[in-house]
Amino acid sequence: MALDIGIAAIKALVVLLMVLQLAGVLGWIERKGSALIQDRIGANRANVFGFAGAGLVNTLMADPLKFITKEDVVPAGADHLLHLLAPCVNLFPALVAFAVIPFGDVLKIGDLEINLQVARLDVGVLYVLAAASLGVYGVVLGGWASNDRWSLLGGIRGSAQMISYELAMGLAIVSMVMTYGTLDLQTMARAQGGTLASWLPLPAWGIFYQPVAFLIFLCAGIAESKRVPFDLPEAESELVSGYFTEYSGVKHLMFFMTDFVEVIIVSGLVTTLFFGGWQVPGLARDGFHLGAATIPLPHLVVVLLQLIAFTVKVVVFCWLQIMIRWTVPRFRYDQLMRLGWKGLLPLALANVVATAAVLLAVQG
Repeated sequence: MALDIGIAAIKALVVLLMVLQLAGVLGWIERKGSALIQDRIGANRANVFGFAGAGLVNTLMADPLKFITKEDVVPAGADHLLHLLAPCVNLFPALVAFAVIPFGDVLKIGDLEINLQVARLDVGVLYVLAAASLGVYGVVLGGWASNDRWSLLGGIRGSAQMISYELAMGLAIVSMVMTYGTLDLQTMARAQGGTLASWLPLPAWGIFYQPVAFLIFLCAGIAESKRVPFDLPEAESELVSGYFTEYSGVKHLMFFMTDFVEVIIVSGLVTTLFFGGWQVPGLARDGFHLGAATIPLPHLVVVLLQLIAFTVKVVVFCWLQIMIRWTVPRFRYDQLMRLGWKGLLPLALANVVATAAVLLAVQG
């Protein structure tokens, strides 16, 4: 029991550190990426002994130090307790959602088998949905506790947006649950090994079974993370900074970090549900299987390739969301609601019905 707890704690620490480091790197990619897109130089002032690292020192060292040392200003008339709790409530659910996302198959050390997933839950999909949905309470609390009309409008927009797109996202995941017959994300990842058919040498990834669900989930996921073109809760040109207008210092940094952590969550779920998770085409636990030929590999090499594959897929989808952020203009609020209720929701319902019909035809 003590060994299991220790292993779980180590896995949790490793995943937490990786997510936080990737969130910081995404901040740098977004700043320098937007500079390249807009033909600007971008962050390049801060340096260590003349080394600026193309803005890395600015983003990963100078900016965090600036946030940490800034004065924490609480507006007059604000609720001090809720003003403190809001960024914590916003960030914590986003971090704990990673507990059930598998980043590899199994690591064997002697007779010990370690499942490369912080927590193995048979209802992992429900856990992710529940944890991700709790973050909206931080948005609402931050907007209401600030005693500011612009913050309150941002909080209200955030809650309305979550309700509108959570339904479509949930139905997209229902289609995947029906396809794989499980709520366990690790089982879904393992089911995507091999090929679609003997005559069709494509990997058995979810994108080939559920392309419509992928598009719905990606669109709803970007809306859930409140980023362009769905950043109405912030909407700098309308609401200053939306629900965290009246936040400074570490609290502001926590809200800022949550955006990138949610981007990583969406990327991790898209990778796990639709792109094989840690699967590498042709790679099994004993090595590569290419037709009749087999290339044996040491176990640690297989595990390393799986970790690299998962990381690369996640980073690619993070990059895609950042490119969308700097390419697509913001929707109007009525367009945002219309897309959620009259566009994605009916399409997701139709996809669930079509999936059920296909499964009945195939199985019966």
